[in-house]
Amino acid sequence: MTAISSLPDNDRPPPVRFAYDRHTWKEIAHLLANLPVALIGFVYVVFTISTGVGLSVTVIGLPWLVGGLTGARLLGRAERARARALLGVRIEEPSPLYARGRRPEGVLGWVWAGLKDPVAWRTVLYEFIRLPWAVVTFSVTLVGLFVLWPVLPFVARGLTNADRAMVRGLLSPSDELERRIAELESDRGVVVDTAAADLRRIERDLHDGAQARLVALAMGLGLAKEKLTEDPEGAAIMVDEAHGEVKLALQELRDLARGIHPAVLTDRGLDAALSAIASRCTVPVKVTVDLSERPAEAIEGIAYFTVSELLQNVSKHSAARTAAVDVWRADDRLLVQVQDDGRGGARLDGGTGMSGLAERLGAVDGLFVLDSPVGGPTVVTAELPWRPRGKA
Repeated sequence: MTAISSLPDNDRPPPVRFAYDRHTWKEIAHLLANLPVALIGFVYVVFTISTGVGLSVTVIGLPWLVGGLTGARLLGRAERARARALLGVRIEEPSPLYARGRRPEGVLGWVWAGLKDPVAWRTVLYEFIRLPWAVVTFSVTLVGLFVLWPVLPFVARGLTNADRAMVRGLLSPSDELERRIAELESDRGVVVDTAAADLRRIERDLHDGAQARLVALAMGLGLAKEKLTEDPEGAAIMVDEAHGEVKLALQELRDLARGIHPAVLTDRGLDAALSAIASRCTVPVKVTVDLSERPAEAIEGIAYFTVSELLQNVSKHSAARTAAVDVWRADDRLLVQVQDDGRGGARLDGGTGMSGLAERLGAVDGLFVLDSPVGGPTVVTAELPWRPRGKA
């Protein structure tokens, strides 16, 4: 992630002017409200923290302290809302203390989770240091309304910029941690949805394919059994048809098993497995796999199915004459690149399954990069975390 020093356009206050506009009045209102709001917060945290620490030798001390920290979280939420309304500061709310489905077990777990809550402790620090600053801002703003009113907009902007910095520094969530939590929650949903879709696909393929053929086979063999004594030749024809149905059912089951996890991938690795799917592509494909060892089974499977999906797109949509698949390892990443000399113009939202591939790779901390200008060529690079074989 690239650090950006300046504020985004939608989070930057408007330019300061001598005239009093609504933004200036909002900043003045924020500064005047600082003192009563900070006084309430200061009294709250001093009372709850001091009494909680003082009673920590008793049974109710630590639960009281945890309750006070929970209330501090609410104070922080109110301060963020005030900053959004009056200062235009866009700050995301921190993640809940207890993630969904991961609530601590028992009273001790609840107490420990509350005591080590960094969001609450940062809010406590914020409320401690706010009171003297609030006295200064309230006094300066109140005096400025009567004495410094020609330059008060500039004074208010300087004071509220300090407030903005304080809110961002102490009341905003940890950017990297919160981003990672959001990504993991999103990726978990993608994994669950993908697994459910795969199960539905397997069930549909079994029901509409092999199962239907086996039912027809059973019925055909039953009819042949009834005709065996009366019409041996007709029974023999029906048995021959049933034999053909058995072959087709076995082929469909093999195709289904290959779609779940091909045997050649398990037995011989990516080189042989990718060569096998390349041979079925309608475009000549050159496969190059440069790996000194095999990755973990899950990573190997994702790489295989990514290439399989991309080569299907090459066959169906690219109008290419040649294609190439390259697989190699770079430090702790496995890189897969598929390119063709087709007409290009592929997009993640183009309905060719690209967005689904990107979501699947993102679910395992991977990357998916598509470069497909109109007229070609198309180059797709997939990056996966490298994990040694035998490790999850």
